[in-house]
Amino acid sequence: MTLTPVDTAAGTHFLRKPGEPLRIWAHRGGSSSAPENTAASDEVARRAGVDWIETDVQSTKDGVPVVLHDATVDRTTNGTGEIRSLTAAQVAELDAGSWFAPAFAGQRVRTLVQQLDGLRARGGNLLLEIKNVHTRDSVGRIVDDVYDREMSGRVFVQSFEPQHLRWVRELAPELPLGLLRGVLDPDPVAIAKDLEVLAYNPSEAALQTRPGIVAELHAAGVAVNIWTVDNPTSWRALERAGVDGIITNRPAELAGWSAATR
Repeated sequence: MTLTPVDTAAGTHFLRKPGEPLRIWAHRGGSSSAPENTAASDEVARRAGVDWIETDVQSTKDGVPVVLHDATVDRTTNGTGEIRSLTAAQVAELDAGSWFAPAFAGQRVRTLVQQLDGLRARGGNLLLEIKNVHTRDSVGRIVDDVYDREMSGRVFVQSFEPQHLRWVRELAPELPLGLLRGVLDPDPVAIAKDLEVLAYNPSEAALQTRPGIVAELHAAGVAVNIWTVDNPTSWRALERAGVDGIITNRPAELAGWSAATR
């Protein structure tokens, strides 16, 4: 299966056109079927035909960007401790698959560079979340890794932290940006314009407090992607609400549902 690189650097518009299917963002890869944020999880999403793989990036003690969601390695590896207290070499030795199922023993916590290399070799685009606390220098290291691997046209950056997005805008103004939100801002359109983001990405619960915000953001040219949604009832409701994409742990199922209901 060949996935299509998305030329984000050329200004691809992320608004869903009438009649187009929802864009599927595979949350931590195919994380309902494989250990999250691993090469195996990326492969599940890829084989489902999903163009976009969402990932979480944090820094090790020695400043290496690695693909991990939690502030500690405890839940998803056989190790313990905060990711910021461990070196990249220490993290590389951890088993990131056995906790999910014995068949995945030996999966590793990857560096961002390793994930980008996998996407270059096997296909796919990256929705990169800058996770937890960062400095401008650590954000710069993430941006450098993207450019060093020549992947700037296949990466979309998002964060809950506006400052992270401002730093990315300063360092790499051509990279598309998305603002994550657990609660809607008083004026989502204003903050989206201020940050120059292409997408405003709230939780499903946040959107339900003000569903009309989808039309308001669309009028401003801002796409809306909802996280993290795993059931067909919600998929249908969100599609009818006009959202542009869904971040899901079940990308294969959402792809199948989308095809079957069109």
